[in-house]
Amino acid sequence: MKQRIIIFTLIVLTGMTIAVVMNMQHYSDEPDSPVNRSQNNRLKVINPSDVNPKLVDPEIQDVTKDHTISDFSFQNQLGDTITKADVVGKIFVTDFFFTTCAGICPKMTTQLKRVQAEFKNDPNFLILSHTVNPSIDTVETMRAYAERFDADPEKWWFLTGSKHDLYIMARKSYLVVPDEADPDFDHGGESDFLHTENFALIDPDGRIRGMYDGTNPEEVDELIRDVYDLKKEYELD
Repeated sequence: MKQRIIIFTLIVLTGMTIAVVMNMQHYSDEPDSPVNRSQNNRLKVINPSDVNPKLVDPEIQDVTKDHTISDFSFQNQLGDTITKADVVGKIFVTDFFFTTCAGICPKMTTQLKRVQAEFKNDPNFLILSHTVNPSIDTVETMRAYAERFDADPEKWWFLTGSKHDLYIMARKSYLVVPDEADPDFDHGGESDFLHTENFALIDPDGRIRGMYDGTNPEEVDELIRDVYDLKKEYELD
């Protein structure tokens, strides 16, 4: 009798062990699962085909791999020219804003101030904020805006250039804004700007590794965690 109880107990324990292992395997196959993240700290590489088509230029909507940001040349709040060469090998967060925005932009910039504080001593991390209203957001205007949020000009660049070039970067590189011809835009009015709450996280190879609602503190918390994961992936101190 005692032997039967022992055998029965072993069978139950074996079944429970198999169930736990299978359950862990199921969740580890999902890219955003805690198990998968803790095992390899590797974030998904985001390509145009993974993103809402409204946010992506039609020419690249079917691209499924090897998407990286394109070359660019903009001026920052100090009047310095910033190009892709300045961000290669760095982890950075990017967004699109305008200085006269009284709605979501201050909320987004406040959240980015949190991100800056988290990585203030990290030489491998940057923030790039692009104006979507370059006719008003001059270098001097953006400098004043940057100072309002205590932005470190060595770590956080507020960028301006031609609206065409900014639009191309938003639609073809960072994949974060709706089409300019979207019916929700009031053409000719203040809302006729590239406007989005989205932050994009870019890795040292110029690939998109995360997208977040920049007005949502919880999603910005996730962004911060993901930056740490990228630092581990690239072995950046």
